[in-house]
Amino acid sequence: MFRVNQDYLKLPGSYLFSTVARKQREYQAAHPEAEIIKLSIGDVTQPLAPAIVEALHGAVDEMAHAETFHGYAPDLGYEFLRSAMAKNDYQAKGCDIKADEIFISDGAKEDCGNIQEIFSKDSKIAVCDPVYPVYVDTNVMAGRTGTYDAAAGTWSNVIYMPCTKETNFAPELPKETPDIIYLCFPNNPTGSTVTKEQLQTWVDYANKTGAVIIYDAAYEAYISEKEVPHSIYECEGARTCAIEIRSFSKNAGFTGVRLSATVIPKDIKSGDVMLHSLWARRHGTKFNGTSYIIQKAGEAVYSDAGKEQLSAQVAYYMNNAKVIKEGLKDAGYNVSGGVNAPYIWLETPKGMTSWDFFDYLLDKANVVGTPGSGFGPSGEGYFRLTAFGTYESTVAAIERIKKM
Repeated sequence: MFRVNQDYLKLPGSYLFSTVARKQREYQAAHPEAEIIKLSIGDVTQPLAPAIVEALHGAVDEMAHAETFHGYAPDLGYEFLRSAMAKNDYQAKGCDIKADEIFISDGAKEDCGNIQEIFSKDSKIAVCDPVYPVYVDTNVMAGRTGTYDAAAGTWSNVIYMPCTKETNFAPELPKETPDIIYLCFPNNPTGSTVTKEQLQTWVDYANKTGAVIIYDAAYEAYISEKEVPHSIYECEGARTCAIEIRSFSKNAGFTGVRLSATVIPKDIKSGDVMLHSLWARRHGTKFNGTSYIIQKAGEAVYSDAGKEQLSAQVAYYMNNAKVIKEGLKDAGYNVSGGVNAPYIWLETPKGMTSWDFFDYLLDKANVVGTPGSGFGPSGEGYFRLTAFGTYESTVAAIERIKKM
């Protein structure tokens, strides 16, 4: 009989957002009259910006003619998109990143999950707690996390860096030295950030210990405070220790279009081996490239019209975040986030677990959020709401919560 990958069987339950969706479906089936508002998954609701739609149409038209038809994309991605990213996302901010250090892919979630493949199986990872569950789950699948303690909600071979109210929801340097450090700022789920000075401490630490930082910058477009860096490469020495993952999902509404990039400077080495070369080999072997049509849409993000339209879209979601945060404060909740990120992190009422509050909110207000415990043990007692809904549904959800 065939055998399965036993590491997959170690995963406890189903994926967090799959569980949230299942519970919502079950409630809706039992209460068909309920008008449920989703403030759970970080999925955008506003349509693609006109500049992007125009680029999509133009690229589709090109595919209809032999002289402008495109087949497989280049391994790293098309030069026009990589150059636009290098110029606008990095060089414009003083970061020494070149186009050939940028790998175009079809989603930051995919890249966050796949990047661990180029590291040794016995590498030890460190993660913020709470944290986006993909970082840990994919390392479980790779057989890197040890055994699971169901009572504590932790893995024996994972270094957890608590991000609590006492630490301003930012991690402190771990006491045990990791090989791989996952950082996400602005943070999902807490919405917290670090200053450039604080991030420099992590870069210095990684270079000193020989660790690699995997920096998830999916929400950088939502940063509003000047002291918060948009890229880890704003820090001195990051080229020798940091991999950065960028997403078009949240800054440009590409959740249903799928486009991302992973930046690996050629200066990151393990002995004589460049991580850039390993990822290039993995990329070329397992991925046939994001389509020309989608990459042309990505290029439009950096046009003057695209920048203006997307800035307005980010402002739309951040206004929703303000509505949620102020509304929850008025209702007596302790909240954070919502300033540099489209997520609001709130404390659940005393005596309620995260999942208790999920059920309570769904039943009493017909509003769906995400239990903090699903992001890690330090998320227990907290709850995440997203600002990616429509303005109308966001206002309606907060009014319902106020009436509970």
